[in-house]
Amino acid sequence: MVDTATVTEFAKLGAGIAIGFGAVGAGLGIGVATKGLMDAVSRQPEVAGKAFGFFLLGAALAEACALYGFVIAAKLVGLF
Repeated sequence: MVDTATVTEFAKLGAGIAIGFGAVGAGLGIGVATKGLMDAVSRQPEVAGKAFGFFLLGAALAEACALYGFVIAAKLVGLF
């Protein structure tokens, strides 16, 4: 039989791992999106406005992954 304190400790460990991977994934995604924007604008400056719109979409989708990690972590520690 598993102790309740052990389950709580493992849930907190899982929450830390979830938010950590979520933050790393979002950081990498936004970095790649920014690199793509800079490459596109440096090659064709006239597409800067359109490329920035696609950059915002990509950055928002990457940030959503971090928010999903946060929600999972919050559920594991019992905030929701």
